[in-house]
Formats: sequence, structure tokens, C-alpha cells
Amino acid sequence: PLVSALNTYYQYSIELDKQVVELLTVLCSDPPMESLENHQALAKLFAIILDFVLAFDDLKMTNPSIQNDFSFYRRMRNRVKAYSEAEEHEISNEVANRMSMFYAYPTPMLKMLSNSVTNFVQKNQALPLENTTDIFSTMANLCRCMIEDPQIVARFQQKETVLFVLRVMVGAIILYDHVHPAGAFYRKSNIDIKSSIKLLRDQPANTVETLLNALRYSTLHANDEETPSVVKKLLAE
Repeated sequence: PLVSALNTYYQYSIELDKQVVELLTVLCSDPPMESLENHQALAKLFAIILDFVLAFDDLKMTNPSIQNDFSFYRRMRNRVKAYSEAEEHEISNEVANRMSMFYAYPTPMLKMLSNSVTNFVQKNQALPLENTTDIFSTMANLCRCMIEDPQIVARFQQKETVLFVLRVMVGAIILYDHVHPAGAFYRKSNIDIKSSIKLLRDQPANTVETLLNALRYSTLHANDEETPSVVKKLLAE
């Protein structure tokens, strides 16, 4: 059952890869504010994907035995196959190898999403890069402003909504950092990264530590020389 579930999530990541490209094709076709206004349903769907990706990887990080368990399954599977015919629902060697590579990453869904967005930018060079980066920076800044406003937070009907918005903010920052040449951490970034990190630090530590770790370890430019020392200090605390 565990292996079947792992395969389900792996296949889901493949489908997400395709869907993200289709979403970005529409969302990045116009200037960001205009696009988010005209395609609110698609923007919400993209936010849901970001939330799922961060939530999934959070669970993956807290279950480090997954990779070892899957390796054990592959070893036992090869032994069993020597004595019995393969079942119809058995995972092929090719899929098992790909699954092993997928789950080898600490944050496999985020790795998939980052690669998907990077490939989208590379394959659509006729599209202004700003259309893509500005979508991410706008989403990140909107999410931060929402949580910074007590009146908006007070209107949330479920307490989990705060974590949802924070995950979307962090996911958007990470994607921006992956596709913008200078990243999300330099002084002239369109994302207020300092305020975003401070906002995370103002939350209960047990709810956002994995999000801070995502900014520390899943971004490309956090440790660049151009990153202000105050930002590096905030991340290191």
C-alpha cells in the first residue's frame, strides 16, 4: 500500500508538471495585475498547487524513512521476481527508477515545480521574462500584505488559511528566485524579502520552520554576495 501511494504521488507530480505549464501560459500572457484580475480562478488554482507542493514536502521532510523503505521494496521486489511472475499492478523497473530519483530529493514536489517553471521560461523566450517573474513577485507581496493586515486575517473563517497564504508566499518567492537572473534576495528585488522573512518569524515557530528551511535550502540566491547581510542573518537565526 505504501509503494502504491508513493507511485500515486509520483504520477500526480508528472500531471502537475503539465498543468503548471498550461496555467503559466495563460497567467503570463498579460501584465501581472491585469492577468491576476482577469484570471482569478486560475490564479487561485496556482495558489492551491503551491500550497500542496509545500505541504507535501513538509510531510516528506518529517518522514525521512520513505527513501530507505522504497529502496528496501526494490531489493525485495527483485528477489521475489526471481521466484514468481510479476503481478499486473506491479511497478515497472523504469518507473521504480524514476520514483527513486524523485524521492531522493528532500523536497521532491518543489524540485519538480521549480524545474517546470524554469523549463517554461526557457521554452518561451519570446514571452517577456517580466511577465513570469512579476506574477510570482505580485503573488508573494499580496500574500505578505494579507497576513500583515489584522483586519484581513480576522476575516479568515479557518485558522489554516494563514498557513495556506504563507505557503503560497514562500512558494512564489522560491519560483521567482529560480527564474529571475538576480534572484529574490538582492536589494532591488521586486519582492520585499526582508519583510517576508520577518513575517514568517512572527508566526509560531512550529508552524513555519519548514517554510524558513525552504527559503534557506530550496532557493538559488540566498547566499549570494549581493544578498544583504541583514537578510542572511534573518535566515540564519
